[in-house]
Amino acid sequence: MKKTLGLASVVVACASLASAEAVAPTDVTYEEGAVTTSLSGTPGNPENGAKLMDKGVGNCIACHEVSALSHLAFQGNVGPSLDGAADRWSEAELRGLVANAKMTFEGTMMPSFYRTEGFIRPGNGYTGKPVEGDVQPLLSAQDVEDVVSFLMTLKD
Repeated sequence: MKKTLGLASVVVACASLASAEAVAPTDVTYEEGAVTTSLSGTPGNPENGAKLMDKGVGNCIACHEVSALSHLAFQGNVGPSLDGAADRWSEAELRGLVANAKMTFEGTMMPSFYRTEGFIRPGNGYTGKPVEGDVQPLLSAQDVEDVVSFLMTLKD
């Protein structure tokens, strides 16, 4: 009987973890720019985070240099180098910076990767036309967690 109850408890706990819902971009709580709780409820995957740093959706290396990704060409120098990011910022601060850096650095040109409102003039791709329907964040909640997980590996 005890084994059955123990197994049932594990199944319920796993089901609860699997059903964790992402925090909506409009419900993110920033404390001095930092976001203390996971946006997805699931630990980040640093390998996927490294992939997101490359060209494409995240495209972090367009503006930032990352020595750990030296195999990726044409790294930028517009933003600060991300080498040692985990030594300069906490996980919560990095999550806030990736989600919406404007909450920490008001005038930054860094995109808000997990934001869906408050834009001056969102466009529909490169068409010059206004966006139709709801604006979607550039990264999903899990993508943000993956990028933060990768950034946490960047120590001096």
